[in-house]
Amino acid sequence: MEKSKMLSKDIPSPCYVCDEAKLEANLKLMAEIQARAEVEIILALKGFSMWSTFPLIKQYLKGATSSGVWEARLAREELGGDVHVFSPAYKQQDIDQLLPLVDHISFNSLSQWLAFKQQVLAAGVSPGLRINPENQEADTPLYDPCAPGSRLGILAKDIDGADLSGIEGFHCHNLCECDSYAAQRTLNAIDEKFGKYLNTLKWLNIGGGHLMTSDSYDVEHLISVLRAFKNKYPNLHIILEPGSAVAWQCGDLVCEVVDIVENDEQIAILDISATAHMPDVLEMPYRPKVLGAGEDGEKPFVYRFGGNSCLAGDVIERYSFDTPLKPGARIVFEDMLHYTMVKTTFFNGVQHPAIGIYRKSGKFELVKKFDYTDFKSRLS
Repeated sequence: MEKSKMLSKDIPSPCYVCDEAKLEANLKLMAEIQARAEVEIILALKGFSMWSTFPLIKQYLKGATSSGVWEARLAREELGGDVHVFSPAYKQQDIDQLLPLVDHISFNSLSQWLAFKQQVLAAGVSPGLRINPENQEADTPLYDPCAPGSRLGILAKDIDGADLSGIEGFHCHNLCECDSYAAQRTLNAIDEKFGKYLNTLKWLNIGGGHLMTSDSYDVEHLISVLRAFKNKYPNLHIILEPGSAVAWQCGDLVCEVVDIVENDEQIAILDISATAHMPDVLEMPYRPKVLGAGEDGEKPFVYRFGGNSCLAGDVIERYSFDTPLKPGARIVFEDMLHYTMVKTTFFNGVQHPAIGIYRKSGKFELVKKFDYTDFKSRLS
């Protein structure tokens, strides 16, 4: 899809727009990796749960992984295939609702596993434990499950000597938009710390954070690493659950300039909010790319972007343009589908972006438009 199409007035503002052709290209690459490495790749709903795209996704991926009851239900109802779940802790009511929905369930502690062991086994759901390989790869502490003191995953020293009867798999997640060499180091750490258990298991889930659809990712190296590990442990069914990689570079957030204000510099007020509609920009933080814009000072007309909420810090770094911005000008924030749409809020009651798809045919389809009832139904 040509990026200029994002400026079309057929797209309402604001709106998240998925590029169907690019999404399918990512899925085809993942399907190739699945086949050549003899692994299973499933969709991590915590990273991308735009279920209007699930009819396409289910043609290529084997299922989904969820973080609780609602995601598991969405996976079962809209995607199908294998449904996995992991949560830091389950209540009894969670287990009661999850067991009819999922095929695999991973526990974050031995105490939780023992509490629900008999119920899980009776339901015929494959149980696993989340392990912590103590191998740090994430650059941002907020997204590092292996940071010291992490609440996520069981340490090797704490699993040693435990009764693992009934456990069929291990689940590990420690990556965040990482390369194949980080995946290799993770598998080495798992082998070093937990290798004595691996011959007794049926599956190993090495989580997400594998940015395999990035242009710089070494896909051939990943395949060789996975095949080598499978050769060492042929009993293991290996599962990967990327979130970002599925929708990587697959869509943008289209918005408009509403006003220009001045306070020592030019500030363009947009009809979207960074804190409500693209929170990772503030949380990581990072500077998203904007179609046609340059770095601060690269082009003659420089603006900071301000959101339409009352939060003073609802601002994004400076961008420069060839011509002055005016109210009504379209702004396109690139790569805004993964870990963005899933984290939006109705903070301040500002208009939530609509959701659309640019079909492979070249036609835009509006699939969801939010209104007051969506805002009102969030609370009571």
